[in-house]
Amino acid sequence: MLRVMIVDEKPERAALLEDALHNTGYEVVARLTANEDLQTRIVESQPDVIVIDVDSPDRDTLEHMCCIGHTSQRPVVMFTHDDDKEKIRIAMRAGVSAYIVNGLSNERIKPIIEVAIARFQEYQSLRADLAKANNALAERKVIERAKGLIMQQRHCTEQEAYQALRKLAMAGNQRLAEAAGNVLSAAQLLI
Repeated sequence: MLRVMIVDEKPERAALLEDALHNTGYEVVARLTANEDLQTRIVESQPDVIVIDVDSPDRDTLEHMCCIGHTSQRPVVMFTHDDDKEKIRIAMRAGVSAYIVNGLSNERIKPIIEVAIARFQEYQSLRADLAKANNALAERKVIERAKGLIMQQRHCTEQEAYQALRKLAMAGNQRLAEAAGNVLSAAQLLI
């Protein structure tokens, strides 16, 4: 059963949303207002999804979303009546997985949350792929710099520098990028 946190300025509306979520099969683990310490409450209640219901997301709400996106990394569904394009753009950049305008009805809650979770997971997968690609690129740059340094010092070809670097990595039971980093660090000490 998915655990949901509700953030709503209006207690009556939050109670209706809680009933709707409960009837749909979700467990509501916390219900709070936007003025409460969201980060602390997220840590305490560990929701799988955060549902925010606001008339119009103000700057503070959007800043909270940005913090949640950076630290908590959970799908966030925002129900609102505000269709301002700039606020939608800011909310999506802040990590809101679904920004639903005038769409809070009991029948639509479950599919909206499921789509938001799927979108969030896809986004997380893309972020992981990007981080992996950036790491590979950074390692490649270190290897290239180390090869260039070896070529300069030994007056050898690029292939010979690569073989020397590879031999060093194998002898030290290191990854090639790690050995290259050690070569660059040692060179800095000698310069």
